[in-house]
Amino acid sequence: MLTILGFVMIATFLVLIMMKKMSPMAALVLIPALFCILVGQGAHLGDYVLKGIGDLAPTAAMLMFAIIYFGVMIDVGLFDPIVRGILKFCKADPVRVVVGTALLAAIVSLDGDGSTTFMITVSALYPLYKRLKMSLVVMTGVAATANGVMNTLPWGGPTARAATALKLDAGDIFVPMIPALAVGLVAVFALAYVLGRRERKRLGVLTLGDTRVVTEAADEEETELVLVGAGAGGKGDVPAGTQRGTGTGTGTGGAGTGSDTDPDAAKDPDAATDSGDHADDGLQTLDPQRATLRPKLYWFNAALTLALLTLLILQVMPIPVLFLIGAALALTVNFPQMKDQKARVAAHAENVLNVSGMVFAAAVFTGVLTGTGMVEHMARWLVSGVPDALGPHMGIVTGVLSIPLTYFMSNDGFYFGIVPILAEAGAAHGVAPIEIARASLVGQALHMSSPLVPAVYVLVGMAKVEFGDHTKFTVKWAALTSLVVLCAGLLFGII
Repeated sequence: MLTILGFVMIATFLVLIMMKKMSPMAALVLIPALFCILVGQGAHLGDYVLKGIGDLAPTAAMLMFAIIYFGVMIDVGLFDPIVRGILKFCKADPVRVVVGTALLAAIVSLDGDGSTTFMITVSALYPLYKRLKMSLVVMTGVAATANGVMNTLPWGGPTARAATALKLDAGDIFVPMIPALAVGLVAVFALAYVLGRRERKRLGVLTLGDTRVVTEAADEEETELVLVGAGAGGKGDVPAGTQRGTGTGTGTGGAGTGSDTDPDAAKDPDAATDSGDHADDGLQTLDPQRATLRPKLYWFNAALTLALLTLLILQVMPIPVLFLIGAALALTVNFPQMKDQKARVAAHAENVLNVSGMVFAAAVFTGVLTGTGMVEHMARWLVSGVPDALGPHMGIVTGVLSIPLTYFMSNDGFYFGIVPILAEAGAAHGVAPIEIARASLVGQALHMSSPLVPAVYVLVGMAKVEFGDHTKFTVKWAALTSLVVLCAGLLFGII
């Protein structure tokens, strides 16, 4: 019964948020509370919730201070050169913009922290997506999938968990997987190219500033543009909150209509529209003359960020503590005046509140799912359903199961609760634990879009995308990427 109710609870949650019948925060709280009562454990709801909150409190603290830290670094101009480089590559071509999204997300993912990746990627590219009227779910989907593949780095979490659970060396798990993961990353770039082509076809002529880029809808003719995105100044800049030269026609470059939707978008089920009416709100380019810039402190901020990321990778101290200290130093050095520090914290308060609130709401969901025993019964049911004939192929079975299980479970639950069971089943048929550990990494591309991953709320929150829209758009592409990694692992003889 717990198995059935567990699957029904997760399905109810996903259906309601994708149909926009409930907000994710409300659904994360009310649905598990209802199902906790249905399984006859309502009296323990408080204990389950407090346990879940206790488990996720360090994550919420980490996200809170990480948002403040990187928000300050964006304010003072640390990432302006990177942004200018990416935007110069992207120009006004949707293909380049989407591929640039994958590239930036993959590069920043080297620090092993998803929330950092999403904050930098969205801050850099959100203004450009808005100005070109491109679909924001394309940005969130590509960024999440790219980060999911890169999340398998030894310091990213899953590999270390698999090594700990099976008492193996993280390097022995990860290094042989590099070719398969590289193929997965290539698949992400191929996906970005395809989605970019679709956006290019949908939008037609795109312009930035006073010059235009003509896409394939007008004979592949291209002219130089003047950057108006983050860090770009000069001719073509327009005040935040206005639209200029962002036409969505298919053959003429005129001024944009100011609408966030495109009449052709409805013809394409994957061309998801932006959530809510955000035609101009939040369209804040990184003004190269903004008062918060601290050019004289650029190298201090760069060194501080590099030191922070190095300590994070080396795990010298808990991540929340590192970001707490880093945020305090960044605020104190860059903004010595108390009123300026308060202003910077207030400027990022909305993101902090949205993300931390969502994390604590997710604690209700995970607390009930774990406390009632639903997740354990679901996992054991799935494992017991593996036919004996597939025993010698437990590596493949593990890879396939990792895709849905890491989506519906936390990494801790999967790697410490399920992977050891799969390893035991594999050992009975002569499959080495190291093979099970490598196969367990396959599902990470999809895992990063799971409603149980706090960082995904940073992504959709900053991009102003409904979580349901992101889910509908991303799940199929991320699952496909995971299957590509699995097939590559089999082809190279890794799994």
